[in-house]
Amino acid sequence: MAAEIHASSVISPDAQIADGAIIGPFCVVEGNSKIGARTILRSHVVIGPHTEIGEDNEIYPHATLGMGPQDLKFKGAPTRLVVGNRNVFREGCTMHRGTEGGGGITTIADENFFMTAAHVAHDCHVGSRNIFANSGTLAGHVELGDGCTVGAFSAVHQFCRVGDHAFMGGFTVATQDVLPFMKTVGARDTKSYGVNAIGLRRKGFPEEVVSGLMKAHRILFHSGLLKEEGLKRAEEELGHIAEVAYLIRFIREAKRGVHRG
Repeated sequence: MAAEIHASSVISPDAQIADGAIIGPFCVVEGNSKIGARTILRSHVVIGPHTEIGEDNEIYPHATLGMGPQDLKFKGAPTRLVVGNRNVFREGCTMHRGTEGGGGITTIADENFFMTAAHVAHDCHVGSRNIFANSGTLAGHVELGDGCTVGAFSAVHQFCRVGDHAFMGGFTVATQDVLPFMKTVGARDTKSYGVNAIGLRRKGFPEEVVSGLMKAHRILFHSGLLKEEGLKRAEEELGHIAEVAYLIRFIREAKRGVHRG
């Protein structure tokens, strides 16, 4: 089935629109961009240059994907935004291309849900199956894993990491790395409040994993041990659980520190 393009939309002759894509009224697709099969641009959507949108995405009015980064050093280089498949971008979302100094590319994987006015800045790398509530924001160079929740009006500082299945409550300001599997909340005095046990169980994590993460959290943050002592003990006692091993590795690799309880 050929692409369906409303007569009021403006499509660059250099853009590639796959069969089955639907472009509604008053959209703009700039040059050297690609729109995948069955992706829907509802109306008033702007796709910037050098932007690749995969298949089965749904983009709501006034979302802008692939415009240049908000970086004063940026001088118009052909950096990229690459979006995977089956993502939803609600009204007013903004996703920016990369910068030359940051690797030249922003990536968003699959099956993410971005609510109204969510923002992903330049050179970010977003995994799959994440939920961004209204106005959830990533500054530049942020790495966000899989299965995370970014609460409404929350913000992650540039160069921070957010681990897999992290839960950030509304209005949280993260200036350090956000621990995987944990609940992290706070507008300024941001803290981790332990394992998101209910959320993990709802996702189908085995009880062995949930209880192992809870034990690791107690060892790491409530045993009175020094950082490396706690990491070593957690690794010895619980390192056979893949999720605990990942948590330990995440903490060891943190360059900005982590938000802890």
